[in-house]
Amino acid sequence: MSTHNKLFALLVLVLLVGFLSVFTVKQTEKAIKFRLGEIVRSDYKPGLHFMMPVINNVKKFDARILTLDARPERFLTAEKKNVIVDSFVKWRIGDVTLFYTTVAGDALQANLRLDQIMKNAMRSEFGKRTIKDLVSEDRERMRHILMKSTETVAEKWGVEVVDIRIKRIDLPPEVSNSVYRRMEAERGRVAREFRSQGAEAAERIRADADKQREILIAEAFRKAETTRGEGDATATDIYAKAFGQDIEFFAFYRSLNAYKKTFRGHNDMLVLEPDSDFFKYFNKMK
Repeated sequence: MSTHNKLFALLVLVLLVGFLSVFTVKQTEKAIKFRLGEIVRSDYKPGLHFMMPVINNVKKFDARILTLDARPERFLTAEKKNVIVDSFVKWRIGDVTLFYTTVAGDALQANLRLDQIMKNAMRSEFGKRTIKDLVSEDRERMRHILMKSTETVAEKWGVEVVDIRIKRIDLPPEVSNSVYRRMEAERGRVAREFRSQGAEAAERIRADADKQREILIAEAFRKAETTRGEGDATATDIYAKAFGQDIEFFAFYRSLNAYKKTFRGHNDMLVLEPDSDFFKYFNKMK
């Protein structure tokens, strides 16, 4: 082999060794370096790093937040009723060494374990509450309780639980029908109570309105009678003054008005003595 070929082969070997001695860790990764199968380092920052070929090898793991979207599960409430709960867990690798030694660095195995402990925590919490409590209770409070229960166990696997959310809580069809019937009956009772209260208030308002009406009518009648009395008194006074000034003329005038009113119709008939006071002025005209 010529010197040129030897140099070329040496260069290729150096490049190959250099290539095998370098590895990169991305922002979205965590890495563990092994020496003959034994973990020697796991605290790598993103960037370029070195290792000994053959003696060392590197495993990389996804450091991003992963999602366990659990299948809907049935849980018993305190009143022994089934509810169907749909939830999910957000998690990521916290301690990569623990993650590798406990679940072999397998995200699927981590999901299975997380699913189990989360369901155990939910089973415990849902068993303490009634359906009404679950519907009305603050979801954030429930989240904190589930997070606390799950984090303690997950840390032992090198898993950091980021979030747990309950997407929805449903009732099985057979329970839903029963609950809806109870809710309908309760709403019917409340509606009847409101209608009863409304009818009572309407009666009070109607009675008060009738009372006010009678008061207004009585007050108006009183004022009318007072005004009429004052008018009659004024008229009587005027008549008295006029009568006092010319008694004969006033009597004559009153008699004329009486004649007009008595003989208004063509067939009116009045049977009286000819010398009665009613015909006093007729007799004087003879």
